[in-house]
Amino acid sequence: MALAEIRQEAPEEAPPPASVLLDMRFSALLGPDAWAGLPPPVRARFAKRLLPGRSVTYAGTVAACTMHPLGWVLAQVCRLIGAPLPLGREAGVAAVVTVTEDGASGGQVWTRMYARPRGFPQVIHSAKRFAGPTGLEEYLGAGFGIALTVSATAAGIRFTSDHYFLRLGRLRLRLPRWLAPGALTIDHEDMGEGRFAFTLALRHHLLGEIVRQEGHFHDQPQEPVKPGRNAIRELLR
Repeated sequence: MALAEIRQEAPEEAPPPASVLLDMRFSALLGPDAWAGLPPPVRARFAKRLLPGRSVTYAGTVAACTMHPLGWVLAQVCRLIGAPLPLGREAGVAAVVTVTEDGASGGQVWTRMYARPRGFPQVIHSAKRFAGPTGLEEYLGAGFGIALTVSATAAGIRFTSDHYFLRLGRLRLRLPRWLAPGALTIDHEDMGEGRFAFTLALRHHLLGEIVRQEGHFHDQPQEPVKPGRNAIRELLR
């Protein structure tokens, strides 16, 4: 038998979905050294920039949720601006996070859905934009937003509130500390095997931690989609 007939070529790696391009926005916020030190799966998730209008979805469950009575009251009051905090303490319920690229603003639209034992699931909408004094802002609703800083941890990335603000048209008002609900941190920590933990914690300067929710999610396979020239041109502007 000829050598050419028995030689086996190494299988080629599958190309990334055509709807996904390289995203260096989070890398720029962290800096090259901190970015290089992240676990590879975390870099892969945060280097995934979608074409405008495309989405990526992560599914999982709420592993734990604890709230101080003040945290529960605050969560109910925040219904007026879109309920950005968990409304109940239920654990073990299904959770889904969807990230959609917003071509108009150059940012991302985040949608979080948490099942509830009774009634309709809680759905939270927010928009992340790479702007403002810290380079990253999250808009919650009714003009309220959070300026976030980004840092690397041993297992992933931490988003920390720098300050809260209210935007009225072109006017941006920074809220004083005594009006802020507390220091917010959001941790994305890799758990291996395509899984990660998403933990939200809100700490009051006098009472300590008043809200904590931890969800465990896993990566979802992405269907390749062939982009048009106009979509690529818009993304690279």
